[in-house]
Amino acid sequence: MKKKIKSKIKILVAMSGGVDSSVAAQLLKNQGYEVAGVFLRFWKDEGAGAPAENRCCSLESLLDARAVAGKIGIPLYTLNFSAPFKKAVVDNFLSEYDAGRTPNPCVLCNKQVKIGLLLKHARRLGFDYVATGHYLNLKKSGPTVKLFKAKDKNKDQSYFLYTFTPDELKHLIFPLGNYTKPQVRKIAARFNLKVAAKPESQDICFLSGDHNNFLKKYLKLKPGEIRLLETGEKIGVHQGLPLYTIGQRRGLVGGTGPYYVAKFDYTKNILYVVKNWNEDILYQDRLIAKKVNWLSGKAPQKPFSCSAVIRYGHKAEKCTVIPKSIKSNEYLVTFFKPQRAITPGQSVVFYRKEEVLGGGVIK
Repeated sequence: MKKKIKSKIKILVAMSGGVDSSVAAQLLKNQGYEVAGVFLRFWKDEGAGAPAENRCCSLESLLDARAVAGKIGIPLYTLNFSAPFKKAVVDNFLSEYDAGRTPNPCVLCNKQVKIGLLLKHARRLGFDYVATGHYLNLKKSGPTVKLFKAKDKNKDQSYFLYTFTPDELKHLIFPLGNYTKPQVRKIAARFNLKVAAKPESQDICFLSGDHNNFLKKYLKLKPGEIRLLETGEKIGVHQGLPLYTIGQRRGLVGGTGPYYVAKFDYTKNILYVVKNWNEDILYQDRLIAKKVNWLSGKAPQKPFSCSAVIRYGHKAEKCTVIPKSIKSNEYLVTFFKPQRAITPGQSVVFYRKEEVLGGGVIK
């Protein structure tokens, strides 16, 4: 009887036209997988006076992705995720700011759209895995898959991917986890990929201009007083509380200062500021984390110690995590030393050395 030949593993690579996703696709093709690329279209800000472009899916990005796919020798498909992106990411972004919180849209996008929704489409289409150009590592541990920081600590993106379930992790691949950014650019150059030297953008993709201009355009903002917290003295006028975040210096009062945002009074529409960067009020040793996801799939029932990151690029700090309400999925996080500018709406992500344990949203 003739032995049945096992079919190749099929991997769908999210390709944005950037160097990272391009090299991810090249590496997987080199390893012998059956690879296809997919270019995702997201919502564009087509309001009055705004260019209709999202940096993640601009025409230039599409043309670059097509050129790279052609060079590698793989098909490139497109999927229109504009509607779910608008609902899950943009609308949430605006409602969170309107409520006085500072969201992280990339965390939500990865979970609900860019990776999460793509996973569902890929599996329906018969692909075994979805791959992206994110910098982080997955490692098998028996029947489970664990998430770890990338080799390149300057590019590590594990902070943004704490939201996935154990089953989702089993169907994801991150080929760049053990490479540095300079190594990735060298690989792109070696394979003559036209995006080898392409610069990258760190901005929120759907903003067509200044962050505050976007909020001014879509939110009903009410100007109010800026007061010095120590004395209550009025020192200026703010343009709407959603435009400010705890610890912020930029865009406050010109001519005097500097000043730093310390407190909001939404009832009286007052913005309170302090003069010193390290004022005591800007430091807290605890926070409440809500909507917490544990990558193991099992919520801890007892207090435990680990490290936590309160915003992207921030240093991981030692803390204790205490279940506060299992029913409402909230945890009390107490830090060994106070942290500056803990900001509601941002994500707090828990680590044990290099491993990502999970994370949640700061309440």
